[in-house]
Amino acid sequence: MIALSLAEISSIVGGQPADIPDLDAQVTGPVVIDSRLAAPGSLFAAFAGERADGHDYAATAVETGAVAVLATRPVGVPALVVDDVERALGALARAVVERLGTTVVALTGSAGKTSTKDLVAQLLTRVAPTVWTPGSLNNEIGLPLTALRAEADTRHLVLEMGARGIGHIRYLTGLTPPRIGVVLNVGSAHIGEFGGREQIAQAKGELVEALPEDGVAILNADDGHVRDMASRTKARVVTFGEAPEADIRAENVRLTENGRPAFTLHTPSGCGDVTMRLYGEHHVSNALAAAAVASELGMPVDEIAQALSEAESLSRWRMEVTERPDGVTIVNDAYNANPESMRAALRALVAMGGARRGEGGRTWAVLGQMAELGDEALTEHDAVGRLAVRLNVSKLVAVGGREAAWLQMGAYNEGSWGEESVHVSDAQAAVDLLRSELRPGDVVLVKASRSVGLEKVAAALLADGTGEGEVAAR
Repeated sequence: MIALSLAEISSIVGGQPADIPDLDAQVTGPVVIDSRLAAPGSLFAAFAGERADGHDYAATAVETGAVAVLATRPVGVPALVVDDVERALGALARAVVERLGTTVVALTGSAGKTSTKDLVAQLLTRVAPTVWTPGSLNNEIGLPLTALRAEADTRHLVLEMGARGIGHIRYLTGLTPPRIGVVLNVGSAHIGEFGGREQIAQAKGELVEALPEDGVAILNADDGHVRDMASRTKARVVTFGEAPEADIRAENVRLTENGRPAFTLHTPSGCGDVTMRLYGEHHVSNALAAAAVASELGMPVDEIAQALSEAESLSRWRMEVTERPDGVTIVNDAYNANPESMRAALRALVAMGGARRGEGGRTWAVLGQMAELGDEALTEHDAVGRLAVRLNVSKLVAVGGREAAWLQMGAYNEGSWGEESVHVSDAQAAVDLLRSELRPGDVVLVKASRSVGLEKVAAALLADGTGEGEVAAR
């Protein structure tokens, strides 16, 4: 974070100093919410959570080097006492961003936010110093923490914005007002919480409503709900997609023999060929969104194409592909799941399996619950099970309770027979089954909502392949 005195921070957040001997003391390090991450010059924000109260760790944070604590009560060490730590953190983030004058790029969508954010970050770091959201820290706490990582030379701040309801993105854009806003798609993720796709579109569109007249709204031309958001913004609109009318578009889209997307990138300033290192055709749309951002910030098309071709996955458990020494390939996509991302992952699995057919390999889809689908849950799980059969996935392993049973039922009703699909109770049962069945050349996709914990299946299978539980993903 840029250097600020405790007096300056107190003024910004409306805090009352407590046990502070010197208000001129400077905060020069990061703002942290975990006392174990406190470092010399840092500021510790004490949150009271369900399992622990950060106020109880204030002294530890200061002993480790924190200059002071942002707290709701005196804690016996230097502190700025505020009514609401979350609001204070947001106010501090806004003040820092305004002082820096950095260009804020904000992204939202039902699927692909984190992957697209990682692509944008890798492109923009080639242009100027860039800070971006680590992982999926895209809420009222994670977003200001990311913004507060910006330093004096930061030129681009790339922020992922999530929403659990109407008004959430509006609040986030108030903390870090964006100049460039990207809306990727309106899908079924969290539809149970929102109440319907129209409500999701309303919430996601709050991003473009927040853009200034000299800003840029980057919208997916292939998604009608997103395309319609053009009427909700004062900013200039740039579209991306495979639609012929898109400003930034992809032509000749295809998958390589190992499941990696390739296409010709078309922009108003020229064309370039892209072959990505990521897996799955769904990354084409993500790449186009990233290309649109980079183009708006002055990056030449040939450099954009090269950067997209060299970009890696930066976040854990998102199509992490690892081949074991015995020839079994594990695709760990267990971070989260919704109907759109499930369909994309299954298609990527089939494409990857096609490259291994000559080796006698089979494709395994180890799938679990897609959470927060509300009344759509039965229909969506049934549809994913049916799609696995239509795509000719060799083996479907549905893991868990009722929703997993619906996955398996969909596969059965679509024509699965024998042991082509099976329902098991939990992750350990899935591991036991796979250990007895896998053979060289097989490709295993592991995917479910984060709450299911299917990353344990991937971890166990990878440990089997190394004997040590540690692997290098490629």
